[in-house]
Amino acid sequence: MRMPALKLSAFWICAAVVALVGALLTIFDVVVINKFIFFAGYVVLQYVVLATAWNIMGGYMGYVNFGTAGFFAVGAYASVVLYNLIEAPLALMIPFSGVVCGLLGLAMGYLTLRLRGVFFAIATLAMAIVLETMIINWDYVGGATGAYILRSREMAPFGDYVEFLFFVMLLLAIFAVAVARGLEISKAGRGFIAIRDDEIAAECAGVPTLRLKLIATTVSGFLMGVAGAPFALYVGFIEPSSAFNLVYAVNAIAMPMIGGATTWLGPLIGALLLGTVQQVATVTISSELNLLIVGVVLVFFVIVAPEGIVGLLRKWLGGRRDDR
Repeated sequence: MRMPALKLSAFWICAAVVALVGALLTIFDVVVINKFIFFAGYVVLQYVVLATAWNIMGGYMGYVNFGTAGFFAVGAYASVVLYNLIEAPLALMIPFSGVVCGLLGLAMGYLTLRLRGVFFAIATLAMAIVLETMIINWDYVGGATGAYILRSREMAPFGDYVEFLFFVMLLLAIFAVAVARGLEISKAGRGFIAIRDDEIAAECAGVPTLRLKLIATTVSGFLMGVAGAPFALYVGFIEPSSAFNLVYAVNAIAMPMIGGATTWLGPLIGALLLGTVQQVATVTISSELNLLIVGVVLVFFVIVAPEGIVGLLRKWLGGRRDDR
């Protein structure tokens, strides 16, 4: 009974250390860092949230969701709506976007979770296309031409607004990973695994499959929504083609698969690794190579390590123990 408590305390100690380092870099400026690091770091942390959110359904339950870009964009546009209504601060935008996308995930669950396999994946992709069409024809949020959100240059006690957004996304990433980890070690997490292994057998064993799937779609949608909430403030201008970009869906699937989709640690590792490589390639070569990089890395890991980096490490550590 002591081991889980030790693991939990270790996790929260690591989370607190990461948050403290982020505060030292952004609030106290203990080290002078190029501003681009915060721009790029924001994107990497954003993918940590998206990959973790996707993994709740795709990794834990085996339901592949191609609608990540739709949830992300709805979260971003929900912030635009709240900003246009009352010029709300980011502290209100984030929970509002999360609730909107959580309800969207719940609705999607009721409509699509009776589908399985490729049919469910196609349904989620169709949902994203429908949502994009609605946004394009909604003039209140800019429609097809997009909308501007003016942000301040500075944000006390942060020296720069981008540093503030970086720190906010860092906290959101810690929150998303903590939620995914909590679900994984909970009774619901065991139900997710049972659904992934054999849903029919799980139903026969008394597992409340529909309720668990609705919980997963709601939590996953909520996290994707909070990831998209600061997007308009980050770029300063939002349009449907950028908010609904297919890159978000592709990365959200590839990152957990590269890191290891059966555990909360996999999406974190995959997002940090692949997101960093993409940002470096954007600066040094071209942003057009991002999808090519994803494809090459994904094919490599599918062949060499189908269970991802976490699975590869488990096999390596297990082999070393067997040698002893």
